[in-house]
Amino acid sequence: MSRPSAHPIPLWPLPLSIAALFTVATHLALWLSIRDGHVEACVPVLEGCTSISRAARHGLGNHVFRLLVLPCALLVGLHWWLASRWLGRGSRDVAWLGVVAAIALAVYATFLGTDGEAYRFLRRYGVVCFFGFGYLAQLRFLQAVRRDVRVDARVVAAMVAVSALMLLLGLGNVAAGALVADAGLKDRIENALEWQLGWLLVAWYLLHAAWWRRIGARLLPA
Repeated sequence: MSRPSAHPIPLWPLPLSIAALFTVATHLALWLSIRDGHVEACVPVLEGCTSISRAARHGLGNHVFRLLVLPCALLVGLHWWLASRWLGRGSRDVAWLGVVAAIALAVYATFLGTDGEAYRFLRRYGVVCFFGFGYLAQLRFLQAVRRDVRVDARVVAAMVAVSALMLLLGLGNVAAGALVADAGLKDRIENALEWQLGWLLVAWYLLHAAWWRRIGARLLPA
């Protein structure tokens, strides 16, 4: 009896799911924390009234955030592993950079809302490693597709622009920490930049999903 043929799996729903989960998790946690009085009502991406972590640290918002972000971390690791396979030989570093970012996100979400210096350390460096290693995976991915015949030049140019803006926001965060003397103003600037960085990350995954969908990127099961 012949074995049924395997159907190629479209890749674009994966980065789309990451963008959707991350967006819903952060903004739903913010809404719940505002509703329950844990943070003030404002537009944090502009006003910097609260950080993503503070908005998701207490009450029901914390539980919802962790419930959504933990599977999102799994999808992040799977996304970069499949992206590495799709790129082909010589791109294993894309996979391990992405997997480290995924593990860091899972650690951050797991210990968000817990007390203790050790947990605070894990949260702080979890989010730093998530953004840092994830950004390196993005750069390595973009470098690997420069001469790929499957490249959609306009979408990839937009992804490069988003990555450049993410770098500028990171430099702005460092500059604010070094140059702004007022502690309250510094905190608001850093909070706003964190939300803006999160929006850019979502935009990057949306562009990635659009590109893979446009070119029909698929993975043939083994």
